Amino acid sequence: MFSNTNIRIALVEDNPVNRNTFQQNVMQYEELKIVFIANNGEECLEELRRLPPNLFPQIIFMDIEMPKLNGIQAISVAKSLYPQIHFVVLTVFDDDEKIFEAIKVGASGYLLKHETAVFLKDAIINIIEYGGAPMSPAIARKTLEILSKSTFSDGKQSSSQLPEILSDREKEILYHTVNGLDSKSMAQLLNISTSTAHNHIANIYKKLHVRSKAQVISLAHHKKWFQ
Repeated sequence: MFSNTNIRIALVEDNPVNRNTFQQNVMQYEELKIVFIANNGEECLEELRRLPPNLFPQIIFMDIEMPKLNGIQAISVAKSLYPQIHFVVLTVFDDDEKIFEAIKVGASGYLLKHETAVFLKDAIINIIEYGGAPMSPAIARKTLEILSKSTFSDGKQSSSQLPEILSDREKEILYHTVNGLDSKSMAQLLNISTSTAHNHIANIYKKLHVRSKAQVISLAHHKKWFQ
C-alpha cells in the first residue's frame, strides 16, 4: 500500500497505444492521479506552465523519441525549471548512450514500456518514499555491465580530484550514484545492506552540502570528478 495518497503523475508519449496501456495500468491504483498526458516535450512544458505549483505532477513519465522536443531535451529543460519534479524515462530502448544521457540531465529512473502495472507501482513507491532511481531489470543489468568494464571496478580509478572529506567507501558510493544506481542496486553490487548504502548517501549529501541526487550529479559533472 502507498503511504501517500493521491500521488500525482503525468505521461509524455506520442504513441496512442502506449498512452492507452499506461492509463490502464495506472487506473488499477486509486491512489494514482494522472494530472495530464502530453504528446511531446513542448506540450509537457506548456502543461506545466499552466499549472499552479500545488498541482504539479510529482513524477512525469517521459518517452524519448518524440517530435518537436524529445524526452532527453524536455527533461533537461524541465528539470532546471521544476527541480522538485521527478522524471522517469519510459521507453522501448536500452541504448547505452540514452541511459546515461537521461541520467545526466536529471532522470530519476529508466523503465521499459512493457513493464507490468505492479512494476510501475513499485517504481513510483521507490521514488516517492525512498528517493530511489528505479530501473527495469534489463536496464539495470546493462548499467552494471558498463560499470563493471570501467577502470573504477578494476580498482584503478583515480580519486585525487575528489574531496578528501569523503571516505573511500563514500567516494565509491558517489561514483555509483552519479552513474545512476539506486541504493538497492549499490547494496547488491558492493555486498552491503540497503540501509548502509542509504547512510553513506546521506553522509555524502551532508559533506557536499547538497540535498538531492540531481544536485550531487550536477556537482560531480561540473567538477569533472569521474571524467
